[in-house]
Amino acid sequence: QVQLVESGGGLVQAGGSLRLSCAASGRTFGSYVMGWFRQAPGKEREFVAAITWYGDRLAYADSVKGRFTISRDNAKNTVALQMNSLKAEDTAIYYCAQRVNSGLAFGTADFNYWGRGTQVTVSS
Repeated sequence: QVQLVESGGGLVQAGGSLRLSCAASGRTFGSYVMGWFRQAPGKEREFVAAITWYGDRLAYADSVKGRFTISRDNAKNTVALQMNSLKAEDTAIYYCAQRVNSGLAFGTADFNYWGRGTQVTVSS
């Protein structure tokens, strides 16, 4: 079993930055894809970013390209999401997820383990 714990959420003004972190424990971090998703009130959970084991392949939702950066530290079993130029529409609960497969994927059904989420609120 894998446990994922997110941290770093909070309240920030529009245009500001936040850095989310996710710590993985339990089974193995392995050669798995790690991803970030978010869910705003009344909306479905949506893909934000993903990164392969070696960090050689990254994927971002169009809405966050150029503003968010995903990274991982395999030695520390962590994955981070640096969020810059935040907008009110970025307000959501952000979830860390792990895919037990080495290929990039973007759907919630493609990821096997999930954290409980961390709230990000951007005030306009």
